[in-house]
Amino acid sequence: MFGKKKLNSSINYLEITPQRLYNHIEESGKISVLVPKFKNKFLVKYLSPKLKSPFIKAKLDDFGSLTWIEMDGTKKVKEITQSLTDKFGEKVQPVNERLTKFLTQLYQYNFITFKEIK
Repeated sequence: MFGKKKLNSSINYLEITPQRLYNHIEESGKISVLVPKFKNKFLVKYLSPKLKSPFIKAKLDDFGSLTWIEMDGTKKVKEITQSLTDKFGEKVQPVNERLTKFLTQLYQYNFITFKEIK
């Protein structure tokens, strides 16, 4: 369903701007990312109407939820790390490593993209 993408290792993560590719909903203070079950037009047209929901909900924890909200397409990663540090303090340390790993996973599975990468 998802193809992994590779990210150039020479990129300075703190200077790039992540953008969400999917919508989300908030449930009990946490974010659930709405990922379409099908991308094939035929399947979307004929199977999706018969399903309870055409989406899979990818539920995020507190750290992931705040990160997802902060990825509005205008904030660079270094600004998001500051927001995480302000809210979670020592619980989120080492913030740079944790955030870059999380963003890499989101990028590899096509949940996000980066403005600077075409």
